[in-house]
This record gives sequence, structure tokens and C-alpha cells, in this order.
Amino acid sequence: MTRGKYFALFALLLGGLLLPVVGWCTDPIQDAIARASSEDYSPILRSFLLLSLLSLIPLLVIAMTAFTRIIVVLSLVRSALGLQQTPPNSVLLTLAMFLTLFAMNPVFQSAKQAGLDPYIRHEISAPIAVERVFQPFKLFMIQQTHQEDLLAVIRMAKMTPPKSVDDIGALQLIPAFMLSELRTAFQIGFVIFLPFLLIDLVVAAILMALGMIMLPPTTVSLPLKILLFLLINGWGLLAQALLSSYQH
Repeated sequence: MTRGKYFALFALLLGGLLLPVVGWCTDPIQDAIARASSEDYSPILRSFLLLSLLSLIPLLVIAMTAFTRIIVVLSLVRSALGLQQTPPNSVLLTLAMFLTLFAMNPVFQSAKQAGLDPYIRHEISAPIAVERVFQPFKLFMIQQTHQEDLLAVIRMAKMTPPKSVDDIGALQLIPAFMLSELRTAFQIGFVIFLPFLLIDLVVAAILMALGMIMLPPTTVSLPLKILLFLLINGWGLLAQALLSSYQH
């Protein structure tokens, strides 16, 4: 299955929590959105705009959730083991999506209670629902964003630094959050690489001492690294570590 199909599957899982944002919903909610939408647009144009927003779900998943950190760390672990295509990309993407759901579940629940549920009950309008749904994601991104990354993005945008958290805009917060996630992911990857690098060095030194110059060190070190990873239940420990990194 291709990467796009897995993104589509995750979009279906996430869609129920981002209905006010993407406009993808069941018939009763569609009627509410139609009432909240501007009457200046024809029904066909409104449907086109709402369906166009649906294509933004994969972008929102990558930009506003824990997906980036998780998938980068999983890819780095595969590289540290010396495996090129095992596990396949589809397996890593699926695992990353479910770990993202687990890590982001408190944020999803807060967004649902703050914006989606009142919107379904017709208690608030669509713009207010969108603002309320975004607030838990904004708080999550602020907690995970390094201050220097945020200031760097603000300087690149040639804007004045915000005076408070409320003044931080999504246009500056989202790229700063992604930069911080990449930094954290590579920090975790560096720590993971060290023991496997040590195994490669030890194996290479032993083979050199035995005079087995023609034997590639990776031929011996690869099964040893896989064995070590299995003995410590590496995938399980890694998944728990990734989830715990978001529990502050």
C-alpha cells in the first residue's frame, strides 16, 4: 500500500476530530456548516471549498502533531541497524500513525470537547469552533517548541517578537514547532546510533586483528545489532520512549 493511502486512512481517523476545520462530516453537521457559511457562495462552490480543505488533512497531521518526530526517529533506528528497506516504509508509516494517535489523544479530546461538541449541538458558529479546536493544538505546539526556534522563525518572517503566548500566530508557530521536532528527533537518533556504532567499531577491530580484511564488517555486525535490538525489546522500548517524551 502506498504512502498516500496510509495518509488517507489517517485522514479518516482524524477527520472526526477536525470537522470544523476541514468541513468533512455527516449530513446533520453539513447542514450546520451550511448555515454558518456565507450565503454569498453557491452550494456548488461551498462544496468545492470544503472538499478542497479535506486535502489539507495530511499537511495538518505532519505540521501540527507528533508524527514528524516519531517517523524521523523510526527511520533513524532503521538506518542505525544498517537495514535499508526493512521494516518497509509502509510499516513505519502505519506504526507512526498509531503512535501519533496515542500521543495526541489528550489534545484530540480537548479539541473535541472545546469546539467540536458545541458545534455539533449548534451552540457555537463555525469560526468560533475553528478557533476553539485550534487552541489545544496551539498549546501542545508551544510546549514542544524551543524558544530559539520560534525566535529564528520570527526573525526570518521579519516580525517583532510576541509579547505573550496569545500573540504567537500559527504562521510562525507551526514552522518553529516542526524545526523543534526535527531537532529533538535527531537528538534521540544520535543517542540510538551510539551503541550500534560501538558494535561496528568492535567488530571491525576484531576482524582487522584476525587478519580477515576481505570480510566486510557489516556482514558480522548486522546480525549482532539485530540480536541486541531483539534482546532489549528495542521496538517496544522505542515506542514507549517516544510516547513518554510528550508526557510532561
